Amino acid sequence: MAPTLTVFTPTYNRAYTLHLCYESLKRQTSKDFVWLIIDDGSTDNTKGLIKNWIAENAVPIRYHYQENQGMHGAHNAAYVLVDTELNVCIDSDDYMADDAVEKIVQLWEKHGSDKHAGIVALDATPNGQIIGTNMPDYLNESTLSHLYGKHKVKGDKKLVYRTELTKNTPPYPIFPGEKYCPLSYKYILIDQQCPLLVMNEILCYVEYLPDGSSMNIINQYKKNPKGFAFFRKVAIEHAPTFKERLRESMHYVSSSLMIGNNKFLLESPKFLTTLLATPFGILLYFYITRTNKATVLKSG
Repeated sequence: MAPTLTVFTPTYNRAYTLHLCYESLKRQTSKDFVWLIIDDGSTDNTKGLIKNWIAENAVPIRYHYQENQGMHGAHNAAYVLVDTELNVCIDSDDYMADDAVEKIVQLWEKHGSDKHAGIVALDATPNGQIIGTNMPDYLNESTLSHLYGKHKVKGDKKLVYRTELTKNTPPYPIFPGEKYCPLSYKYILIDQQCPLLVMNEILCYVEYLPDGSSMNIINQYKKNPKGFAFFRKVAIEHAPTFKERLRESMHYVSSSLMIGNNKFLLESPKFLTTLLATPFGILLYFYITRTNKATVLKSG
């Protein structure tokens, strides 16, 4: 019988920390999963390490190697390869709670349906502190955008998606010379289809490493302006509140200036909001291009 869940892990030169995820998967109270590792062009000993783990046969492992495309390119590969009902991404510097798979499968068997996109649950630091805030106890389901915009939830959350939806939404675009497009692009598109089941339980323990994208978000803006400009247009179009639409428009203006796109106003899905945001976007552009800071927040 095929497992219910694919745990997929994009990794790039993370052999030094990948064992944390592996050990957590060995400890799972439910074995109803397969681990899919997307090796995004690692040059360290990742391949040899995984070969040894496959030989151990303690966890069902699928291994896929590709030339380096960045995090979003690794996600594209995962969404093509996943063949289980549900999937969840556990990053290469993170690891799962020992009962995470059991909690996911139990909730989905009880309440899951084609009217739900999947499950949203909690991330925590290794010492058990919730990242951001808990979700409201009265909430049984919500889109991700309403969770943050309407219900004022803060911080990164763990997303378990129905594979049918992750396969049927368009892949992340790959821009030559860039290695990042915000993963929220797919999440926003899925939000338009159906809500997520809300689970106020810790599924994943997260550590923000110095070489991770969350701790280098301003550098990501600088290095990947085409990816961000593309994403911001989608975010503007589907923003749940005017405040969010204005914020996304500011970032859209900033990224558009970085790539020298002087038609950004005409290309915006919300012309007037973007026009209003333009002065602030110009200021943001100057701040991002001139600051030496790596991040504006603990979590990106």
